[in-house]
This record gives sequence, C-alpha cells and structure tokens, in this order.
Amino acid sequence: MGKTSWLIILVTCLCLLAFSDGRELKVRHKKPHYQYNHTLATILVEYASAVYLSDLTELFTWTCSRCNGLTKVLKISLKWKQGFEMIELVVDVEHCLQAFVGVADDPCAIIIAFRGTNEHSLQNWIEDLYWKQHDINYPGMDDAMVHRGFYTAYHNTTIRPAILDAVERAKKFYGDIEIIATGHSMGGAMASFCGLDLTVNQNEKNVQVMTFGQPRVGNAAFASLYTKLVPNTIRVTNDHDIVPHLPPYYYYLPQKTYHHFPRENLRTCGLQVWLYNIGLGSLVYNVEKICDESGEDPDCSRSVTGNSIADHLVYYGVDMGSDEPSSCRIVMDSHVQNTSIRDSRGNLILSRDPATPLIKLGGEGDNQENPINVD
Repeated sequence: MGKTSWLIILVTCLCLLAFSDGRELKVRHKKPHYQYNHTLATILVEYASAVYLSDLTELFTWTCSRCNGLTKVLKISLKWKQGFEMIELVVDVEHCLQAFVGVADDPCAIIIAFRGTNEHSLQNWIEDLYWKQHDINYPGMDDAMVHRGFYTAYHNTTIRPAILDAVERAKKFYGDIEIIATGHSMGGAMASFCGLDLTVNQNEKNVQVMTFGQPRVGNAAFASLYTKLVPNTIRVTNDHDIVPHLPPYYYYLPQKTYHHFPRENLRTCGLQVWLYNIGLGSLVYNVEKICDESGEDPDCSRSVTGNSIADHLVYYGVDMGSDEPSSCRIVMDSHVQNTSIRDSRGNLILSRDPATPLIKLGGEGDNQENPINVD
C-alpha cells in the first residue's frame, strides 16, 4: 500500500476518534486476580510473528529465520525433543489468511497462531476497517454483536475446520494439554474467536488466548460474555499502536459501540498489558502497565493518540508483518507441494500425523526447487 493510502486511512481514523470521548461504559467489577507472564508473552509473540512468513516450506518444517528462538532441542526425560512440532499449516489463498497448529515443549501446549493483517494487502485492510456489526450465533449471547469481517475470517473460511481438525489430532497424540491461541492485528481478533469457539462449541476447558495489537471485535455485551467464557485472555498493546483504537469506542452508544474485553470477576484473569516508553533525558525505559478491569482503561493505550503504524509492526522487539512486498504471496518447495491438499479455490492445507517425522526434503540447497508463487 502506498504512502498516500496510509495517509488517507490515518486521517480517516483520527477524524473518527476525535468524536469519541475518554469516558467508559460504567460496569461494576470486583477486583480480579490476574496473571501476566512476561516470559510467556515474549515466546508467543515469536509464534505470532512466524505465522506471517510466506515460505511455506520453511514454516512447515520449522526451519525459518523467525523460528530460530523457538527451535532449541531440549533434553527431556533422557530423550532429545524438538522445541516445537508443526501439526498443520493452512493457507486460505482466497481470503489472504494463514494459520498453523503445533505443539510446543515450553510452554507445554498446543499453539494456534493466526497471521494478522498483511500490511501490503488492501483487501485485508478493507476487511479490518469494515465496521458493520453482526449477531453472533452462540448460546446465551442474544445481545452480543461482533465485527462481521473478523468473525467471518475465522468462521466462514477454510481456517476453522482445518484448525479444529489439527487440534483434535494433536490432543489424541499428546493428551489433554493446554491450548494457546495467539495472533497479531487481525490475527489477534481471529485468535479470540478461536478461543471462544474451542470453549463454547468444542467444550475445551483449558484454553488461553494472548494477542498483540488486537483491534476491538465486539460490543460491550460481547466483551463481558467473552471474558466470562474465556477468562484466561490477555491483550498486549504497544505505545501508540493505531489498531487497538479501531474500530472507535463511543461512550454514548454503549450497546452499539465496539468495546475491548474487560475483566469480570474473581475467576477472571483476562487483562490488557500496555507497553510504552518513558524518556528521562537521554535515557529511555520500557514499561509494562497492567490495565484496569474496564477493558477501556483511560490510563493505558487510550491515554495516547493511536496514530502509529510503526508501533503496530514491532512488539517486544520482534517484527510483526509479512516478509514479502507483494500481497498474499507464498513460496512452496515442490516436495512440500506434493504433500499438500489444495481445494478447487486454491486454498492449501499442509498436514502431518504427530506420530510421524516431518517430510524429507531434497538435498541441501534444494529447498526452493520449483517454487510455487501465489499472489
């Protein structure tokens, strides 16, 4: 997307934000018991970054440059074990979406990562900024409304069935371990819907969600109900990141306006963590602030103008974005291509049985023989 297009988006968003107010929808809360694990956040942000990569061979075999910090071989119970094992990689080419499911040794969990908005894809940004709300077809959520684009991206594409199938296969092999859904930007919104789906529709009891730079995804009724159902949810926002300010929050439309997840009660550990810098002369300090229970803490990210794309693209020093300048481009080794499933619309699923080793690639230096490019 050109600089002119970015400028138009920024000006439009800032004009809308100018009509919003710093006050929140007042809800009475008990003091929550929350848990924020900095180390876990710095691990999950790397998964949320890796899922952006366009080289499906490197991503599926977990040999990508962004996987380096997560591929340490660990010695557990006198056996050498890979730090992360990929189970399934799904690419919805039709809608420019991508996600993977794998099993990590630390934390011991099934990891589900969703790719966020491709900064070079106008289609994704239009979807992000399409604010029309949609009734959610979940039991007990009669008044809940959600963002139609984000909801559809998870529920009405090839992403959901592939994810659920991979989770089921992973649990059969690894047992009833924790499930962690993560993602950045739109990927964070999809991770939230995935966490809710696993809890409500799949009856999973041990689901955690941690997102980075996530936009608002529903109204206050949805946010409150979501927090009760998926209490172990943490949203991380970075300084002046523009995306968590969207769609805008309007205090005078409490039922219709978008509202971030709040904390709810003593059982809830859902919270927001705001990352920002404090400058003292030539010194700059990184600060992590745990926000209040409202979901719209005026002293956290709402205390600053959400006008930065740069702050959206780096979390904990990790790049969050596509590695390819062209929109929705993927590259795939011919050996991996032969193991993939492609539907009539060109969508791809790369899958493996957890009990079997990863596919054997060609000789050294042969990883990019006959690459497949999809724009």
